[in-house]
Amino acid sequence: MKQMKADVIVVAAGLSGLAASIAAAENGAQVLTFEKASTTGGAANMGMGPLGIGSRIQREHMISLTPGEAFRKHMYFTHYRVDARMVRDYYFKSGDTIDWLMDMGVEFVGVQRAFSAPEDTRAYSDGEFTWHVCKPEGGGVPGPRAATSMTKKMTEHATELGVEFLFETPVSKILMEEGKAVGVLAKTKEGEEIEARANSVIIATGGFGDNPKMIQEETGYEFGKTIFNFAIPGMKGDGLKMAWEAGAGKEPCSMELMYQLPDNMNHFILDGAFRQPCLWVNRNGERFMPEDQIGNTTFTGNAITAQPGSIAFSIFDSKLLKKYKKKGPDIVSHVHPHDLYDHFDEQWERDLAEGYEPIVQADTIEELAEKAGIDVEGLTAQIEEYNEMCEAGFDEIFEKDRRYMQPIAKAPFYCCRQNVGAYGSLGGVKINHKTQVLTQDAKVIPGLYCVGTDACNIFGDSYPFILSGNTMGFCLNSGRIAGEHAAAELDDFEY
Repeated sequence: MKQMKADVIVVAAGLSGLAASIAAAENGAQVLTFEKASTTGGAANMGMGPLGIGSRIQREHMISLTPGEAFRKHMYFTHYRVDARMVRDYYFKSGDTIDWLMDMGVEFVGVQRAFSAPEDTRAYSDGEFTWHVCKPEGGGVPGPRAATSMTKKMTEHATELGVEFLFETPVSKILMEEGKAVGVLAKTKEGEEIEARANSVIIATGGFGDNPKMIQEETGYEFGKTIFNFAIPGMKGDGLKMAWEAGAGKEPCSMELMYQLPDNMNHFILDGAFRQPCLWVNRNGERFMPEDQIGNTTFTGNAITAQPGSIAFSIFDSKLLKKYKKKGPDIVSHVHPHDLYDHFDEQWERDLAEGYEPIVQADTIEELAEKAGIDVEGLTAQIEEYNEMCEAGFDEIFEKDRRYMQPIAKAPFYCCRQNVGAYGSLGGVKINHKTQVLTQDAKVIPGLYCVGTDACNIFGDSYPFILSGNTMGFCLNSGRIAGEHAAAELDDFEY
């Protein structure tokens, strides 16, 4: 068995692991970072950018939100059922972390909310400009995967600082001696076993979004049936299992809910085209929320999971489609931009011909309901009621913004089933505000830290959509916090 030594060992090189590695190395630690994939970045390579509050970009844009104000908003949103010290330290560090990234050469196109709509409708009226969207590598319009440019710069900087990466070398166990974490066991792709010892071990493996069995056991959702989350390859829950085995306390795990189509990346135009404030109903044909709120993907995901079968349906008619084609969508974002409908017909006809199951088209409401699996009587009654309210100009049920009250009346009719989705898993390992791992009775396990989504227990039951970029922001800042504290503990360390 190969023997290795370092000051700090980081388990995984996603966003939080990179941040931890860099922070520890910047503070004088010799860092050894294990990664079971062949490259860095993990799930962050799918993203667009992190939250930051008080960054120099925000100051340049005269955005006045303070870390203290964000802290209070977050705590009110979660009803104080999360660790206030952790939330406080995270937000007060987040602006400096953006500047820290910029000093590495990371570029941002600006600060955004999660989406935009005419006059910022009620769906996001209390949202803040906190999302620092990364400039894509090589330029161009920001979109999914824009954050790859950030993780590349971070990897380059880590390498310059002397961080040693061991790729395709998964960690299998945290070594414990007398209640303290002292190292890890790992194995290379060639099968060589490694025992690496260090003063501190930082777990940063990114949750269990690619583990259907664990999703069902820990959250109750069934992958591919009641939830269609992003399953980033390799996110198997390894870090959580190793932490719990080492004595870590267990926090309730959750999924970072939103909504999307099955296999949405191959049906991306349709995914965005139906994320509009048209008519939304459940399997019984009944409306279940004001459709001007559907831009808040977290709230909409929550609402859909409460419906029969955990599904919903988005419906528009040919007149509304004509409007979208001419004037663009009512709700736009970097993820689903304004030109969605330029290629709608092409993808719609392709997917319809190939039998893509979530979508249907019909010439009557009754036919639409039968094809989609919606209760026929329920949908016809709901549309009759809805159209009457549209003509009156007021939604008597949910007070939907009158700008979006357009009747569903002109054939053909278009329908798309919406499923509960998730970006991945959240939480599971109990930590304190220093990111030190705690036992179930809140005692520190010396030498052991946990960061990123493995330890993201600060959202309560819902992602705080009012402060965009929070998941990536927590990954970055919890990683920095862990790396700095781990490096600070080296004075008395002996191998």
